[in-house]
Amino acid sequence: MQRRTLIQAAAGAVATLGVPHLMAQEWPNGPVRIVVGFPPGGGTDALARVVGAKLTEMWKQQVIVENKAGAAGIVAAEYTALQPSDGSTLLMAHINSHALGPVLQPRLRYDAERDFVPIVMVGVTPNLFIAHPGQKALTVPDIVAAAKAAPGKLSFGSAGAGSAQHLALEMFKLAAKVDVIHVPYKGSGPLLTDLIGGQIQYSFDTMTAATPHVKSGKVTAIAQTRAKRAKGHPNVQTMQELGYPGFEATTWYGLVGPGKLPAAIAAKVNRDVNTVLAMPDVQERMDTYGAEDGGGTQEKFAAFIKGEIAKWGKVVKEGNVKVDS
Repeated sequence: MQRRTLIQAAAGAVATLGVPHLMAQEWPNGPVRIVVGFPPGGGTDALARVVGAKLTEMWKQQVIVENKAGAAGIVAAEYTALQPSDGSTLLMAHINSHALGPVLQPRLRYDAERDFVPIVMVGVTPNLFIAHPGQKALTVPDIVAAAKAAPGKLSFGSAGAGSAQHLALEMFKLAAKVDVIHVPYKGSGPLLTDLIGGQIQYSFDTMTAATPHVKSGKVTAIAQTRAKRAKGHPNVQTMQELGYPGFEATTWYGLVGPGKLPAAIAAKVNRDVNTVLAMPDVQERMDTYGAEDGGGTQEKFAAFIKGEIAKWGKVVKEGNVKVDS
């Protein structure tokens, strides 16, 4: 009888220390990597570092941002999908890796919904239509007029073929009925370096990446691409205000984990990132970058991703947009 009681007590103790509960209490017990699919200097990298720094303080464990640039974020997503689902590796998912890639590249080596666990939205930003300040045409009407006067001459950079910036440009070309040159880069960092240096003329770049350079005067903001003006740029008109109804091309960021990430770990990261995003200094940074609507439940983020895949799938089909696989 005494032996049975001891066995029952031991079983009860194990149940109390069930694996998900144990993980929620003890994780992280080592460094955590946030993989970013672009070089340093871009919007995805900037937001990952803001969140990562706060989580390092909160968890008392190092949160390391690891840049794995290539294929407009696809390389980083492929890499993360193959990592152990133990919470040591997370991905700063992006519209490119989780909405555009799946509809532009049918040979992807991952399924954006099946092979990842959505954790939390970090932010949604407009793109900024930006220019090298030395350009003669620095308004949307003047740029459209210049493009029509010299088809195939004006150069627009993007963070890569099939990227959010590329798709925003394709939307602009269709809406304005112009022909311009698309110059793909491996991220916003090198794109902005060449724009500032005058090697290219224009870009639809993420507000997160472009804002510091707009504030410093190194590039000029011409328009923004969300229906409403972002808090960080209240004086920059939207494309809709400038006569392009329905023109809305956003970039978004959110944390996901490999497909078998334990529910307890995903729930903890969700709670803690929601706490981080509510901090006044983080809110101020997010407003500056134009990153809004972050936070919320895992279910909300999963539904958002599903909606984005459907939305951009329709755009790609109707616009016959193709990129090299």
